[in-house]
Amino acid sequence: MKLGLQLGYWGAGPIDNAPELIAAAEEAGFDAVFTAESWGSDAYTPLAWWGAATERVKLGTAVAQLSARPPTSLAMHALTIDHLSGGRHIIGLGVSGPQVVEGWYGQPFGKPLARTREYVRVVRDVLAREDRVTNDGVHYPLPYPADAAGSTGLGKPLKPITHPLRSDIPIWLGAEGPKNVAQTAEIADGWLAIFYSLGLAPQYEEWLAEGFARPGARRTRDDFEVAASAQVVITDDVAAAIDRYRPSTALYVGGMGAKEKNFHAELYRRMGYGAAVDEIGALFLAGRKEEALAAVPDEMVRETMIVGTADEVRAQIKQWEAAGVSMLMVTARDVDTIRQLATLV
Repeated sequence: MKLGLQLGYWGAGPIDNAPELIAAAEEAGFDAVFTAESWGSDAYTPLAWWGAATERVKLGTAVAQLSARPPTSLAMHALTIDHLSGGRHIIGLGVSGPQVVEGWYGQPFGKPLARTREYVRVVRDVLAREDRVTNDGVHYPLPYPADAAGSTGLGKPLKPITHPLRSDIPIWLGAEGPKNVAQTAEIADGWLAIFYSLGLAPQYEEWLAEGFARPGARRTRDDFEVAASAQVVITDDVAAAIDRYRPSTALYVGGMGAKEKNFHAELYRRMGYGAAVDEIGALFLAGRKEEALAAVPDEMVRETMIVGTADEVRAQIKQWEAAGVSMLMVTARDVDTIRQLATLV
């Protein structure tokens, strides 16, 4: 089992002690650190700024949003930071959700599977630098069609001026549903599992197996990364830890996504919490957030956590490893916790 430090996206301001956290993670033997983006801070700038002080730890985005930049632009970011870090970059991508894609980026959300497949293909073509990059797909056509609205017809195929340090920078995809996970196994090098549940592990493996079995699949299960986000809390007071993370569970289930399409809510339904999801969502939509928090069952919070004494946490980590997780992505926010976690794997 490997450890990754998930720094995530910023709230009102930067993470004050991020440099100390990253230094502690590298010293403690963490495999990677990750940044994210929503509709505030971006994923690449903090990764480059903080990563400049590192020497060994891998630098990943978990996730960079597809709609935030065209695939050629993402590939430029990736090849640049990969050069600057000496080949330590991990490209983590995700589609986000319709509220962000259409409300913030002003782009259509439809056909996320097809968009992801096309996006990844263009990124790989840029990094391969074997020829000028063209794409006849409908989502990211290159060059821009001469007969399309606003076109001058002067676009021409190009290939990157800068030679990528690695043509095979690993691409990990954030995915939650069965079709997304299967496609991730087919076209990517790793899966970023935002809410991993041991109870669903057999289903996850079925979805992954479907992707690996497809013609032309890039990886096999043996060389494919499963990086699961998890709140790992070492404590004698499990109830207090659950209360601390109850608001986050309520927010993702009830407040992150539209009523008609919330991928996080759908995942918790698969875990067996359909009735709770309905109640939490209804309360959030009614503006009754405190009641929504109270409606989150303890076991629903515990489902995606690793919590208990040091010995109990060590045993639970072994369970996650046996279930197929190769990296735990933790959100530790103090140096002591980072050092303690490193002793448990």
